Amino acid sequence: MIYTVTFNPSLDYIVSVEDFRLGLTNRTSSEMLLPGGKGINVSTVLMNLGIESTALGFTAGFTGDEIIRRLETMGVKNGFIQVGEGFSRINLKLKSIDGTEINGQGPRIGTDKVDMLMKQLGELGEGDVLFLSGSIPSSMPDDAYQKIMAMLDGRGVRIVVDATRDLLMKVLPYHPFLIKPNNHELGEIFGVKLDTRQSVIPYGKKLQEMGAVNVLISMAGEGAVLIDENGRVYEEPAPKGKLINGVGAGDSMVAGFMAGYMEKQDYQYAFHMGIAAGSASAFSENLATREEIEAVYQQIIG
Repeated sequence: MIYTVTFNPSLDYIVSVEDFRLGLTNRTSSEMLLPGGKGINVSTVLMNLGIESTALGFTAGFTGDEIIRRLETMGVKNGFIQVGEGFSRINLKLKSIDGTEINGQGPRIGTDKVDMLMKQLGELGEGDVLFLSGSIPSSMPDDAYQKIMAMLDGRGVRIVVDATRDLLMKVLPYHPFLIKPNNHELGEIFGVKLDTRQSVIPYGKKLQEMGAVNVLISMAGEGAVLIDENGRVYEEPAPKGKLINGVGAGDSMVAGFMAGYMEKQDYQYAFHMGIAAGSASAFSENLATREEIEAVYQQIIG
């Protein structure tokens, strides 16, 4: 079974406003409401590829109910723990002003609820796949990822970690099956500037030496690099297409990679599927569909 964890999911209210004017009443020209959060994005892309997953994490209030309703409608299984107080956050994303967002805080998560999640995760075993994505809410202990990985160490669970700097570095001793830093995050870890696919390879190998099994490095318009568990290096330029929406592209990449790996246990195929899924989402208004991913995959393999 496949599980994704989103500690602080959201309802993303995505709007376009033509000729936005500060201090005045503005009206939307388009609007969408979608469940959001990195783990949820992974579950969505997996579902689009025909792969079931269970979404775990915490929800609260009427917004939490709507997140669950929308996920279940899509076919994603609900494993969220309800928090008694507050409500799951609403994130406002203003499409017409590039990169402008107002993100909510989300509910406070008590230690009893964290214990419930740990109990859920404690049931995972051989052959299961777990995605740990994104930041940890301030109301939770900042070593949550380490505790999860320490608990599951040696159980045969393939764990994918898509997190930044300190969160990522602290889990390496537990040998995550896949990590996916981008070139900027990789450069920050080692205090260097990394702009080319060749330049990231030695630093990706250093993360492998520190414990990661497979290292997938996304580089936006430069493409991507994979260093697999056998030391083989794969690299590809970015597929051709128009960037429409970069949000969720990284989540799509790890979803596509693991979907490809589970299908054929072949790292080159998984790498190409990861690039295809990440790029297809970047070329789309929403997270990529199976058809969009397949179209980009065909472009990659020529």
